[in-house]
Amino acid sequence: MANFSKSNVPQFSVDVYQNEYLPEGAGEVNAIVTVTATGGGTVGSTVAAPHLYSPGQGPSAGVVLMVDCSGSMDYPPTKMRNARDATAAAIDALRDGVHFAVVGGTHVAKEVYPGAGRLAVADATTRDQAKQALRRLSAGGGTAIGTWLRLADRLLASADVAIRHGILLTDGRNEHESPEDLKAALDACAGRFTCDARGVGTDWEVKEVTGIASALLGTADIVADPAGLAADFTQMMETAMGKEVADVSLRLWTPVGTTVRFVKQVAPTVEELTDRRTGAGPRAGDYPLGSWGDESRDYHVCVEVPPANLGQEMLAARISLVIPQSDGSVQNLGAQGLVRAVWTDDMAASTSINPQVAHYTGQAELAEVIQEGLDLRKAGDIDGATAKLGRAVQLASASGNADTAKLLAKVVDVVDAATGTVRLKAKVEEADEMTLETRSTKTVRVKK
Repeated sequence: MANFSKSNVPQFSVDVYQNEYLPEGAGEVNAIVTVTATGGGTVGSTVAAPHLYSPGQGPSAGVVLMVDCSGSMDYPPTKMRNARDATAAAIDALRDGVHFAVVGGTHVAKEVYPGAGRLAVADATTRDQAKQALRRLSAGGGTAIGTWLRLADRLLASADVAIRHGILLTDGRNEHESPEDLKAALDACAGRFTCDARGVGTDWEVKEVTGIASALLGTADIVADPAGLAADFTQMMETAMGKEVADVSLRLWTPVGTTVRFVKQVAPTVEELTDRRTGAGPRAGDYPLGSWGDESRDYHVCVEVPPANLGQEMLAARISLVIPQSDGSVQNLGAQGLVRAVWTDDMAASTSINPQVAHYTGQAELAEVIQEGLDLRKAGDIDGATAKLGRAVQLASASGNADTAKLLAKVVDVVDAATGTVRLKAKVEEADEMTLETRSTKTVRVKK
C-alpha cells in the first residue's frame, strides 16, 4: 500500500484523563478521552481508501450545497440574493479536483448544477458555470428537507470519493413533509455523509436544524442577518476542505460484567453518542465520530464495573480508533487509551474528582439547563425558566464559558452570576433567543 506525504495524512492520538481510584463498593468509572488528529505523521495503511488521495491535494471529496428556494426566501428579496452570493462564495472556496453539486430545495429537490444525477469536478470552468447557474435560482414553493437530503445522498454516492459532505441552508420550517419523513431521510443518510446546517433569519425551527446536524455529525448555527451568509458559507467550505479522513469510529471494549452507561462528545459541542453504538465483536462497540482534519475533540466515557475489594484493580475499558470497512473489516488508526479502576481506602484519592471530568460534567449540564429553561419560558413557566437559566448563568460563569454567558445575558438580567441569581428579561429579541438555543451545546475546553 502506498506511503503518503506528511501533508496528506493526519496522525491520530488518544489521551485519557481520569481519577482511577474508587472507594470500596463503588463501581462507576468516568474518563475524558481526548482524540487529536494532527497533519504531521504518515500512517500508511491505517488511512481509509488511500487510493482516493491525490498527491499534494489531500483526499478526494464530494460536497453538495443545498439551498432553500421556498417562497419565504423572497421575503425580504435580499434573502435570496444573499443565499446566492453565499453559495457562490462557498463554490469559490472549493479545492481543485473536489466533486460538487448545487441542489435547490423546495417541497421537492432539484439539481441546479451540474445536473443529470452527477457531480462536477471543481476547476475554474466548472466553478464559473456553477455560479452562472445560481443566477437562475428563484423563490417559490414549500419546504421538504428530507427530499433535499436524499438527493444529496444519491449525488454523493455517484462519485468514488473519500470525504462526503453536505451544506444545508433553510429559512423556514419543514412544513411540507411529516417529521417521520424527515427522520426516515436522516436515518437513511446517517453514516453516508456529514452535513452542516444553517438557519437564516428567525422563521425556522431550531430543533429541526440542530437535529439535522446532529444526526449527520455536522455543525448547526444561526445566521440571523442574511448579509452574514457569505462569510459563514466560506468558513464552512474551508473547514470541509480541511477534512482528511472520513468515517472514524471510537471503538470501546469493556470486560465481562461491565456496562457502558454513556459515551458523549463534550467538546467542541455536547453530542450524545450512546444510542449510536454498533456492535463490533464480543464486548466491543463502535461510536461514529465523523470526518476529521487537523483538530482535537473530547469525549466523556462512563462505565459501570463490578465493585471489587480494596487493593484490586482492573481494566475498565480499552479505547481505540478505527475506520469500519464495507466488507466488515476495520482499519485501525493506531491510537489507544486505557481506562482503569483501582479500589483504595485512601479517602483523599478516591473522593477527588478529575478536573476534566468535573469540567465537562458541568458543560453537559449547562447545555441541558439552557434547553430546559428556554422550553419552560416558551411554555409560560416563569419561575421554572428563571431557575434553569439562573443555573446556566452560574455554570457558564464558573467554567469560563464567556460566549454562552454573553448569549444568556441577552435573555436574562444577571443579578449575581456566582449564585445564579437572574431575572427574565421582559422583552427578548427572537434572534437572541434562537441564537442561545442553537449554540447552547457549544462548550469551552477545560483549563489545563
